[in-house]
Amino acid sequence: MTASFSFVLLLGIWAALSYTEAVDPIFLPTPGEVVVEMVRLLGTSEYWNHIGISVFRVSAGFLLACIIGIPLGIFAGTFKYGEAFVEPPMEFIRYMPAVAFIPLIMVWAGIGEWAKILLIFIGCFFQLALMVADITRRVSHDLLQASFTLGAGRWKAIETVLIPAIQPQLMNTLRLILGWAWTYLVVAELVAVNSGLGYAIMKAQRFLNTDQIFVGIIVIGLLGLISDRIFAFLNRRLFPWA
Repeated sequence: MTASFSFVLLLGIWAALSYTEAVDPIFLPTPGEVVVEMVRLLGTSEYWNHIGISVFRVSAGFLLACIIGIPLGIFAGTFKYGEAFVEPPMEFIRYMPAVAFIPLIMVWAGIGEWAKILLIFIGCFFQLALMVADITRRVSHDLLQASFTLGAGRWKAIETVLIPAIQPQLMNTLRLILGWAWTYLVVAELVAVNSGLGYAIMKAQRFLNTDQIFVGIIVIGLLGLISDRIFAFLNRRLFPWA
């Protein structure tokens, strides 16, 4: 109820400012105009192509970060030498803004799809590895000691005790990281593109089509919300005890 009220309040403030023209319509279109423009754009195949390529870029960058970051995080969180080897450079690099890597990415990967995917990967990977290391370290030592008492070796304990123990918290971490991946989308689509929601937003900005800018922002928000709800659903179904 409270969450619904906050959305209604936000919509009410927007409507009040736009319909009374307290803010110039060029800068703040009315909710009705944005809805009409959203329906028009979603009725075109071109806009769905923008949505599809953006979903692909976010998914690819996020999955690449998971494939590399999760094992590395478990390694750093399990072994002291892994922590000493992995975490210092990660802690250093994670404070660097991903945008600062754009010139290097263009040198390394050109201006094709890999450049966009790599930027989203950089924005997610370092944070993900450190967060996985942290949740790995928080696994109860009693569980691990019990597995050793029952005859499990180190790698068997990691496989049968540690990895299952971190899975519920890992799912929550992935939800958070996927949200960050969506926030890097527009930045990634500034790199020599002619497709994607970020491109559509920047193109609308050049022609002062503010209603289309709002549509792009809302669509990205809805896609992010849908992906977040999917993770929340999977977490409840797969780990009901957590």
